[in-house]
Amino acid sequence: TLQWETLGKQFVEYEQVAPFLIPEDQQRRLLDFLPLFLKAWEQSAGVVVFPNIQLLASEVSKLLTKEIKRNLNGKPAEEARLALEEFLQQKGEAGDGHLLLKSVYLLSQTDLRTMWNIIGSGLPAALMQCLYLFFTVPLKKTSDDGEISEDDAQTQEMLVKIMLNMYREEQGVEELLAADKLQSLIIATASLWDQCSHSWKVPTGRVLRTISKAQTKNSIVYLQAVDCIKIAVQNLFTLADTLPACDVCEAASIVLCFVKDSYPISPALLTEFENNDGYQLLLKILLRYEGLEQNEGDPYLDEILDMLTCLTTCGKTELKVSGNIVHPQLPHFDFERTQSSGMTVKNLQPFQVLQSIFQRSNDQHLCGRILAAIGTIWAWDRVNFFLLEWTLQPINQFTDIIHFKPHPVQVQFFRLVESIVLDLSYVPHEILKKVQYLIKENIVPFCTLAALQCLLSMTQKDLLFSDIFRDSGLLGLLLALLRKEAKILRKSAGTHLPGLKEGTEKELNVVMLKMVAALTERSVRNTVVLKDYGMVPYIKIFLDDECYRSATLSILEQLSVINYEEYMSIIIGALCSSTQWELHLKLDLLKSLLRILESPKSHSAFRTCSGFNGLLSLLSDMEGALQDPPSGQWTAVGQNCILELVFYTLQGITAALHLDPVNSNFFQRNGLFEKMAEDLGSLGCFWTQGERQIPVSLEKKRTFAEFLDAAFCSSEPFPAWLKNSIWILNFLDHMVKGTLHQESYFKEREPEMGEESRDDQEAPQAQEEHPDVSSYCRLEMRDCTIVHPGAVCVMVRLLPKLYKEGHAQLSQEIQCALVDHIQSLVKLEKSRQVLCESGLLSTIITSCQDAFCNDGHPLHLPLTRVFEKLASQAIEPHVLR
Repeated sequence: TLQWETLGKQFVEYEQVAPFLIPEDQQRRLLDFLPLFLKAWEQSAGVVVFPNIQLLASEVSKLLTKEIKRNLNGKPAEEARLALEEFLQQKGEAGDGHLLLKSVYLLSQTDLRTMWNIIGSGLPAALMQCLYLFFTVPLKKTSDDGEISEDDAQTQEMLVKIMLNMYREEQGVEELLAADKLQSLIIATASLWDQCSHSWKVPTGRVLRTISKAQTKNSIVYLQAVDCIKIAVQNLFTLADTLPACDVCEAASIVLCFVKDSYPISPALLTEFENNDGYQLLLKILLRYEGLEQNEGDPYLDEILDMLTCLTTCGKTELKVSGNIVHPQLPHFDFERTQSSGMTVKNLQPFQVLQSIFQRSNDQHLCGRILAAIGTIWAWDRVNFFLLEWTLQPINQFTDIIHFKPHPVQVQFFRLVESIVLDLSYVPHEILKKVQYLIKENIVPFCTLAALQCLLSMTQKDLLFSDIFRDSGLLGLLLALLRKEAKILRKSAGTHLPGLKEGTEKELNVVMLKMVAALTERSVRNTVVLKDYGMVPYIKIFLDDECYRSATLSILEQLSVINYEEYMSIIIGALCSSTQWELHLKLDLLKSLLRILESPKSHSAFRTCSGFNGLLSLLSDMEGALQDPPSGQWTAVGQNCILELVFYTLQGITAALHLDPVNSNFFQRNGLFEKMAEDLGSLGCFWTQGERQIPVSLEKKRTFAEFLDAAFCSSEPFPAWLKNSIWILNFLDHMVKGTLHQESYFKEREPEMGEESRDDQEAPQAQEEHPDVSSYCRLEMRDCTIVHPGAVCVMVRLLPKLYKEGHAQLSQEIQCALVDHIQSLVKLEKSRQVLCESGLLSTIITSCQDAFCNDGHPLHLPLTRVFEKLASQAIEPHVLR
């Protein structure tokens, strides 16, 4: 603060004596003061406490302006340029010119009033003259790549920053009009771009763009009066034939900035640009980018495209168009109520440039940027889609040529088409007809794929498209194509024929199936069409390939809506005909089956199509699969996958029995619970030896829930056979309670394109992960009513098989835990009554009699208690005796 006070006093003294000094002494006193001022500035980190700063700025700026004019006066261009450079460069500790430049540079960053004093000194016109010389007169010592020394770069940066600070103010632009250098510099950029100083190209562009944004009515009148834009466009036409595309684009972007930025004030420069073929110039320049590798990331190319996009809204009057809205339309679409935001298209000429470039170019970046520009225009105002499509029809016309464009452009285009429906809620029927024609012709499979994915997204949005694409013939076309592919697949029968589809063409089959699935979803009429086309035998062929399976199952599930028997016949047949190692096929079929079994109406069809026997055959096919250690071909199969298949098989059976007395009676009457117990017992994790178990004394006794927790949620080592046995017993426990079909313990798999189908491999890769056990670790054994007493019978039949040589104590402990658990199940009077009424008591007792009739066996007493519980409700007391 003391330093600034001292400086303030010195400057007051300067002000007092200055009027009495000759100009040379006055100038020297000011120059002697400036180093002190700069030093104080640096030491105070730019915090200025100087009351006379506006006067100082005015004095320093006037002196700098005077010295610039003196160095330029009467000299040829190159000599004047050298004199300026020497004047502004640092000499020794600090040359006068550099000292003045740095002082003005710092003062221009203080406040607006100080900036006005600088502008009023005449400096804006003087520096514009400097910039014109620096740009138009290249020095021979400068290298071709435009690199300059560090000192020169510092001087250049200060000079440019001063100009940017002055010219962003309207007052600064107005000061330029007294001289003729502004229009001269603009024209120079359009005519001398290849001959100018390389190191001054970018700075000149920055300064001119800043002036463009601060244009005033007077500056526009001035530029129009000297035909600035007209001359610049004419010169650019010449450059466009000789210069590289990126260079002429950089020069043109500067001229176009003045056209675009001036429009909110006056349309004069835009009119001049249009009247002198400005749009044809831009089209010519932009088309020269065709095939150039460096065009992506060119900021001036992107800038011109952005300005062209903005110019579409620059027009005197609103466009008035009226088109016929073709019905049907989405329920919430109402064109009459579409409100305009004001950012509507009023000028079609710049858009025609964008449209022409897309039609004539196959360059990925150019085409992609134009599609992005169209999306931007639509986003400004939804009315713009209709204004453009009902006049120039860009999307309609682009659809005819999109298959010629690079693949990324095709994807981007169809996303744009998709947005018409998803974002504008409008159904463009004419465009959709052309998209369907593309699919039918299938000239470029990748393009066909992108088109079909577009229509798929629309179909998934609203049920209306199920009717539209049926009536337009798309559904029939897809069914015919799928029939052809199914015949090829059937003919191949597992072999690799040349006609089999791979890559894009295979993915196209996947999307066709997804499209048919989407068209039949919730549409009985479309499902009937599929059936009437005789497609069911062909659709089921696609089940064998995992890539096709999900969509195929969706289609078949829709078929079940009109014919449960046909669906059940296909799924049960596929399950029974699948090979022992097609585990993932079986899992996918079972999951589909479970979705259909949620409807009680499907249960009868499941039974009559031998569904129960079919599912039990899956269990019998897995004989020995859970042996510990695994043996034979099962060694290559993860036991988690086996458990998952057991789980979904039991889930399917439970779902079919759920609240269905007829199915429950059928299952029990035909001895299928006994068959289930036999099949589960042969999986390999249960004891199948004939020797009698030797009772042992138990050191500890855990509950069934504690076994679950110990097996899956603690660090206690449990043998694999026991873990697997406990899982199966828990499946049965939920089956007893009638809740197994509502459980979910396994993560869903997502098949990916490009991967080999898991079912085509000899056997799936082993997986060490067990099912999600978090729910079991928090399991609470609540009192539950028995729903399926036959499942209790299965548990009791497996009870003596919970044994492994070498694990006698652990085996007996889990047996005791299971007996106690069974005892808890029959604790409720209602459960005992259900069990007795089922007629399965004799089966249960017979199952236990041989293994546990010895009074000394630890299970004898708890089992006797179970029977005593049952005796109180028994309809046939002699059975218990």
